Amino acid sequence: LYSVFKGDFVGSLCEAGSNYKNWKTKGRQGREGPMAVKIRTPYFEIGTKNYIYGDQVLEYARAADAAAEKYDIDVLFITPCTEIRRVAENTKRLIILAPYMDTLRPGRGMADILPEGLKAAGAQGVVINHCEKPMSLPQMKATIERARELDFIVFACADTLEEAKAVAQLHPDIINPEPTEVIGGGNGVSPMSYVKESIRVIKEIYPDIMVEQAAGITNGQQVYDFIMAGSEAAGAASGIMNARDPIAMIDEMIAAVRRAADDLAKQRS
Repeated sequence: LYSVFKGDFVGSLCEAGSNYKNWKTKGRQGREGPMAVKIRTPYFEIGTKNYIYGDQVLEYARAADAAAEKYDIDVLFITPCTEIRRVAENTKRLIILAPYMDTLRPGRGMADILPEGLKAAGAQGVVINHCEKPMSLPQMKATIERARELDFIVFACADTLEEAKAVAQLHPDIINPEPTEVIGGGNGVSPMSYVKESIRVIKEIYPDIMVEQAAGITNGQQVYDFIMAGSEAAGAASGIMNARDPIAMIDEMIAAVRRAADDLAKQRS
């Protein structure tokens, strides 16, 4: 993937045509104006990955839903495609994202993940280019264009600062820049210098892209620190799924977002 960005990024953008030039004035590709789902910042994001499945996913989703209401914080919940409908039908406050989708249209296509099927199940957005499901630049562009047709939130991941800048050119709604080596817990969190620089380089390209930090987060204080440093959100996967008490950790982390939101409001007043 890195070679795609390093060697082919400029050429790929030029080949893409004038759409990129028009996004600043006409809105993102495929629709006028902002995304359909409004996300209030700071928000929190939970990714279950494949740590859990079945009834346990619903248990954690309900806990996140309760905390979202308790603390009045928007919570993005990224869960396997097989769990989306049940989560959507049993929660009220969660913004549910699929971890991946293909770009085919209704019709032939055995085993591909149909975007319209995700929307019908209750998904409101999609993740692209996670390090555990990397995508090429053309794949990302095509996926974003399909997502725009369905008013999906596009949540993009990036590793290096160079990759974050490249992904930003595609104008997703959210970028989660996270060094691969700290994803999964046990290796610390993103350095604060990386956090601040990633926010700066992304905002220089499109100020309206929301920037989240999530790599390696294992407690509420880290959530608070990242948001206070300028991140518009924080998130966790392994930090919740591998916690001694995952339900309590969900509450702790979302409570930390509320605390940061209140403290930021005090600073502005």
